[in-house]
Amino acid sequence: MKALGILFLILLVAIAIAVAIIEVRGVSTRVEPTATEAILALAARHFATPRAERAARNPIVLTDAVLVEGRAHWADHCATCHANDGSGNTEMGRNLYPRAPDMRDAKTQSLTDGELFSIIRNGVRLTGMPAWGAANGADDAETWKLVHFIRHLPKITPAELKAMEALNPVSPSERAEEEHEQEFLEGHR
Repeated sequence: MKALGILFLILLVAIAIAVAIIEVRGVSTRVEPTATEAILALAARHFATPRAERAARNPIVLTDAVLVEGRAHWADHCATCHANDGSGNTEMGRNLYPRAPDMRDAKTQSLTDGELFSIIRNGVRLTGMPAWGAANGADDAETWKLVHFIRHLPKITPAELKAMEALNPVSPSERAEEEHEQEFLEGHR
């Protein structure tokens, strides 16, 4: 009974500290997460991934074609937040809370294939990372190809980055601007 009381007191102190931090810092996403927030987020993500999923191995054999498919998928679906090079240095990625991680970083590269797969497929609560892919697993092969591409990001070449630019999504206003520029260059204005 005494241990339960102490545990309850610790919980109350933790809540009071959290409230005090929010009072001082607010809840803006413009500031970097505190070290405590970062540690808790990493621990929560680790424990939220079931052990069997963490231990899963990539069933897709790595080939040049698989890497090309993963790169194309990344450019079209992931680069908006994570950038073509995986840095997270995009308008969207810099403004998420927590920020989109640098996928080339050792912290990300040290995750198991199963952890990367689970993060892509199931998302990460309380972050900007949504769950992608079919809930029934119909497109799991595409996700596994992305895992191969994530492993490749630290050694991506300038030629690969250039090729990816053509695959990045373009908004209607960007498309109209490009057409306007092209018409101008062709002397139609």
